[in-house]
Amino acid sequence: MMDASLQKKIVKQYYKARIENQKNEYLHPSYQLEQKLITAIKLGNEKEAISTLKEINKQKRAKLANNTLRSLKNSLIGSCTIFTRAAIQGGLHPESAYNLSDVLIQEIESMDDPAKLEEFEINMIYTFIRELKNEQLPKYTNIVMQTISYIHEHILHELSLEKIAKDLYIHPSYLSNIFKKETGTTVSNYINQKKIEESKYFLLHSELSISDISNLFRFCNQSYYTALFKKYTGVTPKDFRELNHQNES
Repeated sequence: MMDASLQKKIVKQYYKARIENQKNEYLHPSYQLEQKLITAIKLGNEKEAISTLKEINKQKRAKLANNTLRSLKNSLIGSCTIFTRAAIQGGLHPESAYNLSDVLIQEIESMDDPAKLEEFEINMIYTFIRELKNEQLPKYTNIVMQTISYIHEHILHELSLEKIAKDLYIHPSYLSNIFKKETGTTVSNYINQKKIEESKYFLLHSELSISDISNLFRFCNQSYYTALFKKYTGVTPKDFRELNHQNES
């Protein structure tokens, strides 16, 4: 549970920020515009994505730090996070997307020219879409593509064939058959593979325990997570983390 004093501080800052934004007549970009941008990146539509980003940036950016340059960098890091998720939803391998995000954020941190940073935000879209097209998923039917997109978007939630079929208004048996026919694997197996793939990021880039990572991805217990991880990668989560940390040393 969050410390009470910290929670109180955050709430106070939240209301202070709202008052300042109202005084300055500042409004965050609309949710609809953000979704339009995400959809354009998912579909690999460069022209639409750039146009939408420019429309968003006609508005004043949010104040994310007292220092103007730091605030701009924080804003671009936020954009990079959105672009990363959009690319993953479009079919880019999560590890590829996260690695690209790491490189782009490091580049943001190395820049001190506001004009170049603004231009770099646009270049990030080109970069993500290029990588997305290079690693495009095979052309499946709309139902299978919707299922894959759903799994990517809800990877940290409870997922099952029945849940997905219900939310996509498809009969479970039909979804099971067409998914296996087109992808060569079951919905359940695909879910597990994606959860294992995404969990690698947390093993490499976070201090979360293996138990916490197992819980984050809604595995029934750590032993099951470990068994699945070894099935798909050949090593346990612990060995994977240690081997990669050794290689970085």
